[in-house]
Amino acid sequence: MCRNSPPRYCRASETSFVRKKKALVASSKPKFDKIIPNPFIPRSGIVKNSQKFFGREKELNRIFETLNSGSSVALIGGREIGKSSLLWAISQQAETKLIPSRKAIYLDMSQVYDEEDFYYALCSEVGIEDCKGIRLTRALQKQRPQLLLLLDEIEKMTWDGFTNQVRGQLRGLANGHDAPLRLVVAASTSLDQLFPDSNEIGMVSPFQNICLEEQINLWDEATVRNFISFRLEDNPIQFTEAEITQIINNCGGFPKEIMQMCYLTYARYVEGVNIIRNS
Repeated sequence: MCRNSPPRYCRASETSFVRKKKALVASSKPKFDKIIPNPFIPRSGIVKNSQKFFGREKELNRIFETLNSGSSVALIGGREIGKSSLLWAISQQAETKLIPSRKAIYLDMSQVYDEEDFYYALCSEVGIEDCKGIRLTRALQKQRPQLLLLLDEIEKMTWDGFTNQVRGQLRGLANGHDAPLRLVVAASTSLDQLFPDSNEIGMVSPFQNICLEEQINLWDEATVRNFISFRLEDNPIQFTEAEITQIINNCGGFPKEIMQMCYLTYARYVEGVNIIRNS
């Protein structure tokens, strides 16, 4: 037995056993040569990185088909559903997908205080002197390339400080196949419901027959799965089926919530890898 053997054999045997045990433990740990930074960003706000924009290809195709037919577009969908990110994607692709090409101008109406502020913001983005009415119309008619105006949070135009006058001018500027403006607006409800005051005073709703509505829906299960696969492509970390199912069931198809939960799930994997490395 080891107890009756020379001491040197006992020490050698014990050392060999310890080495084998360490090697066995090391081989059982997941191998991550490099941890990739969390790919589930941004966790909030607009997705401005075209490489990370996902899931609205069909909507984009329909939107550009509508714009190229001579109509404007209204994106209609609930809050936190990705309308702002879709507007941004439209602005980035307008130059190449619109025929003829138009210069895209994005305005977040939640940052605009009132009607006067709107005219200032629009003229500033176009690069013309602050004006409205016929002077604005003539100035925009001279613009080459013509303009694609994207208005986010257009509900703001129902607040105090905005009148039918500014909405009527937008209608006039966007009316016609060769109009100086083409519009893409984002709202949570149908535009006819959003601006009922126009009908009350005997006017045509400012966007009636101007903006064709495109419904922006929640992500379905297939889209969520494709999104996770897209973000984890070539990544040593992969979510389990149970984790993916939990994300689908808990987030209800809202892109922002899906992004948040995926971010936290990925972060737990990274934390676990760091614990193993330091053990």
